[in-house]
Amino acid sequence: MIKRTLIVATALMIVCTLSAVAADVTGKWSGRVEMAPGRVMEQTIILKMDGGKLTGTVKTPSGDRQISEGKVKGDEISFVTTVTSGARKMKMLYDGKISGNEIKFQHGSERGPKREFTVKRAAS
Repeated sequence: MIKRTLIVATALMIVCTLSAVAADVTGKWSGRVEMAPGRVMEQTIILKMDGGKLTGTVKTPSGDRQISEGKVKGDEISFVTTVTSGARKMKMLYDGKISGNEIKFQHGSERGPKREFTVKRAAS
């Protein structure tokens, strides 16, 4: 009975450890974001992962934005970019779920509504 309990406990620890390992999202990801009805913006996200830390760039038609506060934990990803308009700076929040070669994001400002969009891993 004790041997069986130890085997089950070991198996559970292995499963929990593997589920906590972050997916490797390093690379180029592309998708389209609907900004308003009929207004779609192409977006490319270049990601570099180092352990659970995430850096990179979000490329948009209005310019490149550096990623800060980037994290990957299991299949969850999050980061922040900053948009500057005149003297105003606004944080844009990205929260996503990784599934194979896709990331489904919720994206928006600290105060505004969130938009959903999906990016797919692009060929290098």
